Amino acid sequence: MTEAAALATEIKRRALALGFDDVGITGIDLANDEKHLLAWLARGFHGELHYMERFQAARARPAEITPGTIRVISVRLNYWPESAAPAWPTLADGTLGYISRYALGRDYHRLMRHRLQTLADQIKACVGTLGARVFVDSGPVLEKPLARNAGLGWIGKHTNLIHAKTGSYFFLGEIYIDYPLMIDQPATAHCGSCEACLPACPTGAIVAPYQLDAKRCISYLTIELKGSIPELLRPLMGNRIYGCDDCQLVCPWNSFAKGTQEPGFNPRLDLDAPRLTALFQWSEQEFEERLAGSPIRRIGHERWLRNIAVALGNAPPSTEARQALMARRSDPSALVREHVEWALTQQDAVTESRESIAHQRCALIEVEPSSH
Repeated sequence: MTEAAALATEIKRRALALGFDDVGITGIDLANDEKHLLAWLARGFHGELHYMERFQAARARPAEITPGTIRVISVRLNYWPESAAPAWPTLADGTLGYISRYALGRDYHRLMRHRLQTLADQIKACVGTLGARVFVDSGPVLEKPLARNAGLGWIGKHTNLIHAKTGSYFFLGEIYIDYPLMIDQPATAHCGSCEACLPACPTGAIVAPYQLDAKRCISYLTIELKGSIPELLRPLMGNRIYGCDDCQLVCPWNSFAKGTQEPGFNPRLDLDAPRLTALFQWSEQEFEERLAGSPIRRIGHERWLRNIAVALGNAPPSTEARQALMARRSDPSALVREHVEWALTQQDAVTESRESIAHQRCALIEVEPSSH
C-alpha cells in the first residue's frame, strides 16, 4: 500500500471512530454540476434562497472558496430515529403535526462541525502543515455532488442523496483540504425507472426527475420562506409544520435505512406526534426554551405559529381547533393573523359543507315515498 493510500485509509478509520457512518474522498472537479446549478437558478427554482445566487460560480469551485483546496473529505451521519412514531399514521391524523424526522432531536450542525474539526486536527497532526476548512450546511458548498463523487451515494430523482445500503436519511459534512489524498470512485445511480417520489410530493415540487422547484417544496415553505405561504399551496401542505419527508418515505431504497446511533437525534418533547392545538398555545418564551438546541428554533416563533395555523386550517373541523385559532386571532404578528383567518375560513367552509350535506340527506328522507 502506498503512503497516500495508507493515509486515506487511516483518515477513514478515524472518521468512523469519531462516529460518522461513512466517509469518502474526492477531487474538486464540479464542472457538470455547475452547469446544472446555473440552469436551476436561471429557472428561478430557488425562490427566496438568495444565498444560492451569491458565489454561484465559486460554489462549484472549492478552490475559489478556500484557496489551495485540491481534495474534499465528505462524511455522512445517519439521523433516522427508529423510536419515533410511525410517519404515515402521523401524517394521516389531521389533529397532529408532522415534523421532518431529521429535526426531532438535537441540532446536528454543532455536533458534526466539532467532529469534523477534530478529524481535521488529527490529519494535520499526521501530515504536518495542512490547510483545512470544515463545512456543515455552511458556506457555498455543493455537498451532494461532492458526496456523490466521494462514493457516498447517488443523487436521486427527488434530488436527495441515496446510498444503496442505507437509503437517504443522513446528514452530510465536508472538509476542504490542500493535501493530495488518494480519491475514491464516484457512486453510480440506481434509481432506474422508478419515479415513486414524483407523484408522492404533496405540492408537486419535483417537476421532473432531478428537478426540484424549491418555491413549491414544503420544506422551503415551512422553513426558508419568511413571508406569507401562497394560498394555493396551503391546502396541499396537510399537517406538515416543519419540513416534509414524503419523497423519501416512498423511496424503495429507504427500506434499507439504518437507525441513528446518536441519542441526541431521538425525539424530544413528543415532537414525533404532537397535538397541533397544544403546540399553537406555546408562547414565544416557551418556544425558545423548549426548542433550545433544536434545528426548529431557527425559524422563530412567528413562522412556527404561521405553519401550525395552516395545519389547523387543514385539520378536521372541531371546537378545539377553532378555539385555538380564535385565541390567536389578535396575535401581534400580521403574518400569524393572516394565516389564522385563512384557517378559520377553511374550518368554517368544511363545517358548512358537512351541514349542507346533512340537511340535504334529511330533506331526501322526508320526501321519500312510503314503501307501503
